[in-house]
Amino acid sequence: MKTADIMTSAVITISPDHGVKHAATIMMANRVSGLPVVDDERRLVGIISEGDLLRRAELGLGAIAHLAGPFPTDEERARAYVRANSWKVADVMTCDPVVVDEEAPVSEVASLMAQHGIKRIPVLRGGRLIGIVSRADLLRAISGASRDKTASGDEAIRRSIITRLNEQTGLEGKAITVTVTDGLVHLWGNVDTEHCRNAARVVAESVHGVRGVVEHFPQRAP
Repeated sequence: MKTADIMTSAVITISPDHGVKHAATIMMANRVSGLPVVDDERRLVGIISEGDLLRRAELGLGAIAHLAGPFPTDEERARAYVRANSWKVADVMTCDPVVVDEEAPVSEVASLMAQHGIKRIPVLRGGRLIGIVSRADLLRAISGASRDKTASGDEAIRRSIITRLNEQTGLEGKAITVTVTDGLVHLWGNVDTEHCRNAARVVAESVHGVRGVVEHFPQRAP
């Protein structure tokens, strides 16, 4: 699945020349936590989010209260003052935000969100904004996903499970034996940790046509 398949195309944007108060009003009115900032040619120049507004002077916070370390440089203090006091979106927004191309796989989007701790990522085509993908879009992709329907019949189910057991599951090389009878899967092998047993079960359960899973793994000593 590609980013273009799940992104939101109707994106609410703002100009870098707009006011910070205007940006906050738009966020509240549309119940969004961030806005892409674009120029007149719809090129992305930044993003302004709730996080960018948490240290505003209007909230009574000191401009350098959030700076790391006990001795911030003059440059850091000046930048913090601008972000806390400027009325202009261009001065407060996050420049060079994380972005993805419309052809990027959804897995890349999820990885970037987890890595950077962000909730939304602008989607570009030729450097211009065409959409935005949020955590909510990822949740919709999950809720709308269907189980793989490639396997049909006991032998096909067995082969599919064996293949998946060796695909970055943590079970590679554990020589798990799989048998399937009328859709009921039996698993044997030297799998003696709870997480590995759970991984084996989930692999089997994810294959279309499986009616149940019976584990014959050794039990851990009490």
